[in-house]
Amino acid sequence: MRAMRLSIWPSLQQPWSDVVEVLAHAEATGWDGAYLADHFMGDGSGVAPVGTPTLEATAAIPAAAALTARLRIGSLVFGTTYRHPAVLANWAATTDHIAGGRLVLGVGAGWQVNEHAQYGIDLPPVRQRVDRFAECCEVITRLLREPSVGFEGRWFTLTDAVCEPKPVQARLPLLIGGRGDRMLGLVARWADEWNMWSTPSVLAERRHELHHRCDAIGRDPSAIRVSTQALVLLTDDRTRARELVDAVAPRPCVAGPPEEVAAFMADWVEAGVDEAIVPDVVLGRGTRRLDAMDAILAATTALRAGG
Repeated sequence: MRAMRLSIWPSLQQPWSDVVEVLAHAEATGWDGAYLADHFMGDGSGVAPVGTPTLEATAAIPAAAALTARLRIGSLVFGTTYRHPAVLANWAATTDHIAGGRLVLGVGAGWQVNEHAQYGIDLPPVRQRVDRFAECCEVITRLLREPSVGFEGRWFTLTDAVCEPKPVQARLPLLIGGRGDRMLGLVARWADEWNMWSTPSVLAERRHELHHRCDAIGRDPSAIRVSTQALVLLTDDRTRARELVDAVAPRPCVAGPPEEVAAFMADWVEAGVDEAIVPDVVLGRGTRRLDAMDAILAATTALRAGG
């Protein structure tokens, strides 16, 4: 069995001091990476109330990079409905310099209705959104890797456009978040990494479709790393575990003692996952959260070693 990376996802709906605490603990104890989300407010779900104060990702991610020396730092994921791809490419190149070559640039087509509605930002129908996102992927990728770019699309136009300095990494990883068939086609075409919320069975089915999309364009699917996440609650209280899983459905969630969480992640690895990402939103606060992080890390030792 190949080794699994384990990364933490500190919520930006908490004080910055709490985010720093999680990052410092992850850095010191052997976690592989940290991801931060790109939203301006919660979506109204049970774990993300609309009115909760929310820190902004383009400020938080470079700060996280500057505060760490080892962790891979990534976005999960930037919404390209409100992030111009040329501006985002320049941001990514600069942030990769701040990180010393540790950035993962995660992007998605955009989805959260309430933040678009509140700010008057257009959220096109899904088909148009995916078509627009395809242009975003090409613009970002070419700007990060080519000396200058000319591009004439339906949504974006570039004229001898430059993005300098280039990232520290010769090929800064582009992570695409999505699960629909057309989005998986874009993953096959552009992504270095693919991400989605999942259970092991859903991941396995979607990964099969991704392989089909890779075959159609002659790309080796093993060139695309696979990451995924679910809410994680450590508890020996079976009633509480069932209540949380039911409360957050259909968002994937695993709740139970550390060995059950590790077994769930082992099934992910069997389904093709390279990296498991743990949101901290239901791990607790302060010492309780840090203890939970330690318990998850200890329970997954064999998975992270490839055993």
